[in-house]
Amino acid sequence: MSAKEATARIKINKLLEAAGWRFFPEGPAPANIRLEPAIAIQSVVLDALGADFEKVERGFVDFLLLDARGVPLIVLEAKAEQKNPLTGKEQARKYARSQNCRFVILSNGNLHYFWDLERGNPYVITSFPTPTSVIGYQKVTPNPLRLFEDQVGADYIVRTQRPNYEAEAGWRNETERPAYIQANKLRFLRPYQLQAIRSLQAAVGDGKDRFLFEMATGTGKTLTAAAVIKLFLRSGNVRRVLFLVDRLELEDQAKKSFAAVLSADYQTVIYKENRDDWQRAEIVVTTVREMSARTLDRALDALEGKPTPVKPTPAKPTPAATAVVLSGATREEVAADAQRIMGLLSAQLGEMRQRKGSLTGASKQRVLAAIEQMRSIVLKWPAWATPKAK
Repeated sequence: MSAKEATARIKINKLLEAAGWRFFPEGPAPANIRLEPAIAIQSVVLDALGADFEKVERGFVDFLLLDARGVPLIVLEAKAEQKNPLTGKEQARKYARSQNCRFVILSNGNLHYFWDLERGNPYVITSFPTPTSVIGYQKVTPNPLRLFEDQVGADYIVRTQRPNYEAEAGWRNETERPAYIQANKLRFLRPYQLQAIRSLQAAVGDGKDRFLFEMATGTGKTLTAAAVIKLFLRSGNVRRVLFLVDRLELEDQAKKSFAAVLSADYQTVIYKENRDDWQRAEIVVTTVREMSARTLDRALDALEGKPTPVKPTPAKPTPAATAVVLSGATREEVAADAQRIMGLLSAQLGEMRQRKGSLTGASKQRVLAAIEQMRSIVLKWPAWATPKAK
């Protein structure tokens, strides 16, 4: 069977293995996938499911993915290719609850959703999470109350730059203070920046979780973003922040700006310069086009009928563990960029139809999956939504 003809079970098996999950022991590493609690999987049992789960009465199978102690960590509901992964998600929720699992993966081999039962609705993923990434994610327990309660003053950033500045002679002497601030490059928040951050905190207190700052050129967007990033990292509501810019020159500028004010507590890297070890940093900077291009490549591969790659990409931050900030790009510009990419997809789809006729079956599923992944990454970035800063 060619990779192009691979059915749901084969694809899901490869995705699991690529992410580090094991159906069978490998040397000293025990199997960490089960069909039922405490019952090891045998090859004959897997084969009996059918290549597309067609031999299963319900049309889907629930796999249990275990942690290092052998305790259920994730429920994977695997469906046949023609089935929508979201069908029957409530059954998956009930089963996950019965196994004391917080996480659910829903997949038909082409389209995959990750669901944190403590954080709202399922969202599209492009590869399965690794055991390590899920355990790290599990350690993050967002607490909006900490965001609301954290005291943010004009010296919020300065206390990271120079924690004991108030005790130093250069600060205490009012005559020398301006020179002291300049020599140490201390960045105090301006009143309107402080107001914007406090507006965010007030919005959190009202139960909101999406925020938008609209600030004119020269008003200190990056410094305000640095304060927001510190607020989320310091309060334990995220483990890592993805900072998106719309131009290459802003990429390096953003990294230098964050390093200048937050390096004492947090590390900043540019994604394309640290593709293999970006996970060591708390702040990852990249461009909108870099993110869009990676998604477009996958989408065009799917449109051309190429197999979905199973080699895992670096573990992607998840919503519960990541904040996303847009800099230098308005919502309209981001939407326009997304529209351009969707136009390329549509054009490619038109060419495919002219050459091979209308797409059906698994090929159609791949197209829909690629477009859904596009929308989830390009169109659903969390927006920072507070009142405009004057």
